[in-house]
Amino acid sequence: MKVLFLKDVKNVGKAREIKEVADGYARNFLIPNKLAKEATKEVLSDFENQNEILEEEAEEALKKIQEMATKLDDLEVPLAVKVGDEGQLFESVTALKIADTLRGMGYMVKKEQVELEEPIREPGEFPVKLKFEHNLEAEIKVIISGEEG
Repeated sequence: MKVLFLKDVKNVGKAREIKEVADGYARNFLIPNKLAKEATKEVLSDFENQNEILEEEAEEALKKIQEMATKLDDLEVPLAVKVGDEGQLFESVTALKIADTLRGMGYMVKKEQVELEEPIREPGEFPVKLKFEHNLEAEIKVIISGEEG
């Protein structure tokens, strides 16, 4: 029997995959446990329509990510941090702080997307890479200035 898998079934099939399985296995296990549906014409037609919708949504998401990466590339991000008398920072600038600042500027960036080898601990200008889905990257310039604390 041909079935359309709704969920991954270990060593049998992955979600959204159409495969031939034993009739008894499909009727007694896969279908009652909602792991698969029989691959009828209606089910396959719905599956094709869903695939088209998912592809369109994926293309739209990719365009949004590309637009954001383009806008972020070469962006200067000013950060004011408290400094001591000798110019040392009282706090480190982390990926989370950079992501929060970018979100405050209107860019939806997660801390996991900010590539920072180690926290920044001194004032100055620092290039920071942002990594997005689909292997897209942007490089911003983080400008850390001191504010009297």
